[in-house]
Amino acid sequence: MSQYIKIFEKTPPLTQAQKFVRFWNRALKGELFVGLWLVFKELCRAQIHTVQYPLEKLPLSPRYRAVHELKRLLDSGNERCIGCGLCEKICVANCIRMETGYGADKRKVVFEYSINFGRCIYCGLCAEVCPELAIVHGNRYENASEQRASFALKNDMLTPIDRVLSGNDCEFDGVGSVSVDADKRIKATPLKYLEKVENAESKVESQGAESKENTEFKQAEKTQKMEAK
Repeated sequence: MSQYIKIFEKTPPLTQAQKFVRFWNRALKGELFVGLWLVFKELCRAQIHTVQYPLEKLPLSPRYRAVHELKRLLDSGNERCIGCGLCEKICVANCIRMETGYGADKRKVVFEYSINFGRCIYCGLCAEVCPELAIVHGNRYENASEQRASFALKNDMLTPIDRVLSGNDCEFDGVGSVSVDADKRIKATPLKYLEKVENAESKVESQGAESKENTEFKQAEKTQKMEAK
């Protein structure tokens, strides 16, 4: 059986000259003078690269994971979230909470959806696992607040319905967002079909009312002519 043998290697102590050379090689390398020359050159050019924040802001990367946004359907404006709970289960920080139930139409409705942004690590797993692309990372990164209650508001994350219906809702090219040509490939929801049926029925009713008015008007003209004769 082989055994481990400890070998103690004694290094001779360094002299003062050797310590000075070691300090010179470690602290005063060529990179230091290169950096100083670069700073001096930019200083002589007088080109200011400072961004005047908050009046000026740098553009964010498409894959930047900022504060979450709850999106709506592109055709009807309803919430995309179906309450499956995958984002709540996969959250590694355990900061997502949702309360679901059934509405008057016997469909699943998300009553409360909250994210504790003071605890969130912005990993992007919730956006990647969402089957309906209901939650994405937007471009709002200023979420400082003095109270923890401001870190978990659904109304702040949910996209306003007026902006969606007016067509001003821009899709952010971040984690979990829809593609650029999604409006060409997206399928209409059952609610959209119901809207089409209602619009068709209203058109038929309006046409029927107009035809009825026309027939009544014609009959009145006929009676007036008969009375005149």
